[in-house]
Amino acid sequence: MDLLDYIEKGGVIVYILIFLNFIGFTIILWKFFTIPRKNSMLKKIKNKIDLTHLKTLEIQIEYEVKKLESGLTYIKNIASVAPLLGLLGTVYGVYKAFEEITQKGLGDPTIFSGGISIALITTIAGLIVAIPHLIAYNYFISVIDSIELKAKKEFLN
Repeated sequence: MDLLDYIEKGGVIVYILIFLNFIGFTIILWKFFTIPRKNSMLKKIKNKIDLTHLKTLEIQIEYEVKKLESGLTYIKNIASVAPLLGLLGTVYGVYKAFEEITQKGLGDPTIFSGGISIALITTIAGLIVAIPHLIAYNYFISVIDSIELKAKKEFLN
């Protein structure tokens, strides 16, 4: 069986996961190009904040850093929802398998295997989508946190 057969066998849930994967990886690529090296981000933050208002300096830094986090919520949500969609496909596949057994009996074990196949395909697809999105989200949050700490250390002291 080739990849397209697995996708077709997984059904609507796999198509939804592919769509989410496309959206997520688009955001991930955008973030890789918009969050360059720390020093250049610090220069951008320094150019945007008003160093004369020391009382609001920390708020200004946090505001600029918060703008760097745009889009990350989508990545986080995809990482959270993808395994749940895989689980939904699992439940649907097992339900379908039991429905077939109810209609045709237990005489032929291949009746049960079709539903279990759907269950496994959707579970695998959900995990394949979730894992890289979770890794990317954690990476970007780590980079942005270090930019924020460095900015606060540099501008507040």
